Amino acid sequence: MAHSHTPQPPQTPQPLPGVAHIVAIGSGKGGVGKTTLAVNLAVALAKLGNRVGLLDADIYGPNVPLMMGVNRPPRVLEGNRIEPLLAHGVKVISVGLISPGDKPMVMRGPMLHQIIRQFLHQVEWGELDFLVIDLPPGTGDVVITLVQAVPLTGAVVVSTPSDVSLQDARKALAMFHQVNVEVLGIVENMSQFTCPHCHHVIDVFSTGGAERTAREHNVEFLGAIDLDPEIRSAGDRGLPIVLAGESNPRAEQMFAVARKVEQRAKDQISKDADIFEVR
Repeated sequence: MAHSHTPQPPQTPQPLPGVAHIVAIGSGKGGVGKTTLAVNLAVALAKLGNRVGLLDADIYGPNVPLMMGVNRPPRVLEGNRIEPLLAHGVKVISVGLISPGDKPMVMRGPMLHQIIRQFLHQVEWGELDFLVIDLPPGTGDVVITLVQAVPLTGAVVVSTPSDVSLQDARKALAMFHQVNVEVLGIVENMSQFTCPHCHHVIDVFSTGGAERTAREHNVEFLGAIDLDPEIRSAGDRGLPIVLAGESNPRAEQMFAVARKVEQRAKDQISKDADIFEVR
């Protein structure tokens, strides 16, 4: 005998108490430096005077702990609440802290959704100006879970300037548009390489493609980050390059992106408030 199922009403996003802005960092494909940008953005925002949290939503490839230099499991508090770790002035949570090292996380979709929701609603984030969320690459259902769970201020799309990367970045733009998430802008990572010896500039992955894509899709171009071994090395050591300060030439580009994201997020909140008042 067939059972009739009552259709479930769509889930309403629940704001995180005390969290002003939630910004997701996404990309259409892997290998474009999305986590490097998310980590440096979070630390730069903290250095600019904001209270910041960093949620690693890349369940299958959690690289945030390595890049933030943290590796101990988080404490479980009373009421099954989770205490995030603190690194470089940023509150951090990642499944990589629960399953450290090279052990893979093998799970199906429902478990993945449960972890994301736990990281959002059971972690003691406290008062935050920004919660930065490092998404997994691609256009999978983690984004759907996020959109259903919390109201996102907006998203940042990361791409290299190569045509292959930009093709997938355009899919990410379309995905955010489809789920009604404002795109705060596009960042071009690995934009160009400057030889440290002769100072000749080499466009390893081409250049300018992300800015052109931003213009074509009427979204803001947030800036370009050079392909620099020091940025990679700093991340591998758990010491994001922005710790060197805004006057450091390698960190300067990251801070420039952080300042634009900070302003765009605040503008978006103001715009949403105006729309609400008009209604």
